[in-house]
Amino acid sequence: MVKRADEIERLAASGRLLARVFAMLDALPLQGRSTLDINTLVERMIVDELHARPASKGQYGFPYVLNASVDNVVCHGVPSADEVLRSGQIVNLDITLEKDGYIADSSTTYLVGDVAPAARRLVQVSYQAMWKGIAAVRPGARLGDIGHAIARHARSHGYSVVKEYCGHGIGREMHEEPQILHYGHPGTGMALEEGMVFTIEPMLNQGRPAIRQQPDQWPVYTRDGKLSAQFEHTVAVTRSGVRVLTLRAGETPLCAVEHG
Repeated sequence: MVKRADEIERLAASGRLLARVFAMLDALPLQGRSTLDINTLVERMIVDELHARPASKGQYGFPYVLNASVDNVVCHGVPSADEVLRSGQIVNLDITLEKDGYIADSSTTYLVGDVAPAARRLVQVSYQAMWKGIAAVRPGARLGDIGHAIARHARSHGYSVVKEYCGHGIGREMHEEPQILHYGHPGTGMALEEGMVFTIEPMLNQGRPAIRQQPDQWPVYTRDGKLSAQFEHTVAVTRSGVRVLTLRAGETPLCAVEHG
């Protein structure tokens, strides 16, 4: 659960590579492109250019390198040649990358073409909510502090938080302890320690928090059919605060963070 300093540096190295993948996606015109095409481009970059491994491929039997969750898909969206992105949609791209045995995990919700103001607002608040959670990370803080900060921000803007899925510890395995809930009560839950590494990845719904799952959980939809958005970073608890291991070049943190 608690990582050594050298392990955190290896995780940070993976995080920097993953940030390069998202930099490529940031510059990629998404409108008119299929989610399977995006999956192929990401796989080629991770394998051929970065000489790393797409950690999601083969995990739990999943045959792709990313999840592509469009509009009312909360998570676990499956790339498809038939799913061509249209102007006005939103799509979350969730990607993991392993380098030298250590895994980084991150996601971004993208706006495709001309997106309605209500959808833009959901995406913006979801990004802010992730940073509210990151801002709560420091030694001695509690897991409940993270969840409370996220849920309070979401609810203050009229959105709900999905409870069935959460952040997680990460290292040599994609999913480790502890679980990071995106709701909770301040001052409750496990105390954070220097060296812990985990993801913060809130999913906010435009409507109610209820979800509808397929039998194999690929994909997961909002039950009321309204939009859902998500952002994710991998973070490490430092001696005095938090370090974001998957921070993008040019990304401005919305709270104080430490740099490696």
